[in-house]
Amino acid sequence: MLLLQRLVQHQPTQYPTSEELSIGKIKFKAFDLGGHQIARRVWRDYYAQVDAVVYLVDAYDKERFAESKKELDALLADESLAKVPFLILGNKIDIPYAASEEELRYHMGLTNFTTGKGKVNLADSNLRPLEVFMCSIVRKMGYGEGFKWLSQYIK
Repeated sequence: MLLLQRLVQHQPTQYPTSEELSIGKIKFKAFDLGGHQIARRVWRDYYAQVDAVVYLVDAYDKERFAESKKELDALLADESLAKVPFLILGNKIDIPYAASEEELRYHMGLTNFTTGKGKVNLADSNLRPLEVFMCSIVRKMGYGEGFKWLSQYIK
């Protein structure tokens, strides 16, 4: 959806891929590294090239929140990513009974740890930009605001 502006059914990511994405006036070179167990082993290989992390969580699949939190915690704790901004996208809000933003923040351990959705000057602090935005990729809702927020921290 982000690349082609239309919904395409993809198989789960088997190998890392890279694409140029444009959202409004913002252009990103995005790496889709996949999230399954085997794919996570190569994440570290990309840290040196990373200006930001977009961490997509399926807000409907509540049974996997603990697994997702564990992986997010590991990324947030990694020294190589200490200064890298993190955009957490809670996807699939178009599905009934998907987690609310408050519920997702709670389960991801992010309550009171995010930096704010507006233009927040973090230049004089040691805070890492970190924020949660709820979205529906298929309905084209919410992620634009998240990427706009993220773009203010990328040089």
